[in-house]
Amino acid sequence: IFHRENEVETLKKVVDFVIKHNYPQIATGDYVTLLSTIVCDSASLVARWMGVGFAHGVLNTDNMSLLSVTIDYGPFGFLDAYEPTFIPNHSDDEGRYSYENQPKIFKWNLNRLAAALEPILNEKEKSETAEILSRFDAIYRQHFLAVFRRKLGLPQSIDGESRLIQLFLDILEQKRADFTQAFRQLGQIDLSAQDYSQHWALEIIKSHPNFTEFIALYRHLLTESGQVESQRRSMMNASNPQYILRNWMAEYAIRKAQLDNDHQPTQHLLDILRRPFEIDDKAEALGYSKSPPSWACSLRVSCSS
Repeated sequence: IFHRENEVETLKKVVDFVIKHNYPQIATGDYVTLLSTIVCDSASLVARWMGVGFAHGVLNTDNMSLLSVTIDYGPFGFLDAYEPTFIPNHSDDEGRYSYENQPKIFKWNLNRLAAALEPILNEKEKSETAEILSRFDAIYRQHFLAVFRRKLGLPQSIDGESRLIQLFLDILEQKRADFTQAFRQLGQIDLSAQDYSQHWALEIIKSHPNFTEFIALYRHLLTESGQVESQRRSMMNASNPQYILRNWMAEYAIRKAQLDNDHQPTQHLLDILRRPFEIDDKAEALGYSKSPPSWACSLRVSCSS
C-alpha cells in the first residue's frame, strides 16, 4: 500500500519499527539483511510444514508473517494419505495452495515483499535483494533435506540421501500410504525384519516393487553414516509425531461439544497436541494413531471453518 501510494517515509518508519522491535540484531536501515533473514527463515518454516504434512490452505501475502511464524489458521489440514496435490480448502478450485505448491507460493510472496520494499532501496540494494530471492529454491532445498534427514534418522548429510527421501515419498504416494504413521512406524521397526504385521502403515507399502530397494539403500546409508540403531530410532521418534490434528479428530471433538456439551475431547486433543511425540493411552484407544475412519473422507473445510 505504501509503495503504491508513494508514501516512502511512512514505509521507512514501518520497516525501521519492525527491525527495532523484532530484529534487534540487524542494524537500522539494513533492509537487505532484513529481507535475507526473512527469506531464510521463511524457507525453514515451509520446509518444517512439509515435514509434518501441513497444508496452510490460504497463503495470500497477508497470511504470511514477517517473523516467519504460522499465522491465520483457517482452512488448513494435515495429510492423511501422502498426496502431494492435497488441497485442504474446498474453495481453492485450482489448487493454488496445495501442499506441494507451498514452497513456490512462499517464493512468490517473498518477491512481493521485496517489491514492496523497493522505494527505500538504492540500486545496489535492489540488485542484492534480487540475488537473495534467486537463492530461495536452494535455501529451501537445504532445509527440506535437513528436515527429512532427521525424519529418517540420518545423523548428517550424505550422498544418496535425496534418492532415499524421494524413493520413500514416491512409494507413499503410489500406495496412498499414511504420511505421518509411515515415518513414525519406520522408526519403530528392526530394518532387517520382514514382519510388519504390527505396523499398519508399513503393511500398506511393503508390497511396493521399490520397497526392497528402499530398505537396502536405507541400511547402506545408515552404515555409511555410522548411525547406530538405537540412535536412529531415538532421532526418528523425536522427529515424527505420533499424533497430528486430523480433520476427523477435530470433527469428533466439535460434535461432542456441540451435541453433548462434552468438552473433554477438546481438552484431550489440546493435551496430546502439546506433546505429539509421546504415546497417550487414551488417544490410542480412540484410534488417533490409526487409519482414519471411512466417514472422514467426506470432511472438507473452508475459510469460514
